[in-house]
Amino acid sequence: MTQPHLSLQNVTYTYEENGPEAVSDFSLDVGRGEFVALLGHNGSGKSTVAKLLNGLYTPTGGNVLVAGMDTQDSQYTWEIRKRCGMVFQNPDNQIVATVVREDVAFGLENLGVPSEDMPAIIDRALSAVNMADFADRAPHMLSGGQKQRIAIAGILAMQPEIIVLDEATAMLDPSGREEVLETALRLNREQGITVVWITHFMEEAARSSRVAVMYKGKLVMDGTPREVFSQVDLVREYRLDVPPMTRLAHMLRERGLDVRPDALTIPEMRQEVKRLAHHA
Repeated sequence: MTQPHLSLQNVTYTYEENGPEAVSDFSLDVGRGEFVALLGHNGSGKSTVAKLLNGLYTPTGGNVLVAGMDTQDSQYTWEIRKRCGMVFQNPDNQIVATVVREDVAFGLENLGVPSEDMPAIIDRALSAVNMADFADRAPHMLSGGQKQRIAIAGILAMQPEIIVLDEATAMLDPSGREEVLETALRLNREQGITVVWITHFMEEAARSSRVAVMYKGKLVMDGTPREVFSQVDLVREYRLDVPPMTRLAHMLRERGLDVRPDALTIPEMRQEVKRLAHHA
């Protein structure tokens, strides 16, 4: 059996000794090349899980394995952070240089990459996020979505196998959110990078290959977007909503219309409406 790329095994985490558990007996395996959306209302523990995944936090109980390496083993800390890159909520907190190219170079300098090798690596990373034309621009002149793509390029330059994006679109406008999500989806699809996408936007989660739901520090749902979001009442019990088209399907079914309960997208709902009209 193939080893999971990421494995959280009965993980517990408390911020202070004898304090409440932010994460409680949490187990989740993520396969190589998966795109997993992790959902949960504020305070559910999902950002704590993000920091556990690349060793920023180490579990109070249980184990976190990244590409088979235990985050509690300090000899692996640097390798884990190289293989598992993190993109956070506020892009301004991740920009460290006054020129885009230099910002992407920052991580390479920390890795000790020879300066003569850097330009080609930087160009590749910027091209991968469609920001090559901005290499000599000042980051503070860019939009929020562009800044997040620069942050992703900085991670890509270090050639990670995994990227964890913790509410990376939360502070962006709709076009910026779409830019960043499309970038992550493309990197997953074209380069096989494993993605953990932490979000509170249900329509973003609907585009993942798998959805995991947290509630009060525990994993409470895990399945494809259709499997999870078709359980509208259960999702709402966990203080979340469902994507707009699934919500509409649920409302129509409550009114006696026989539409599929797991509709996720506008084209699917359009197809359902056409089908109903045809049979009317």
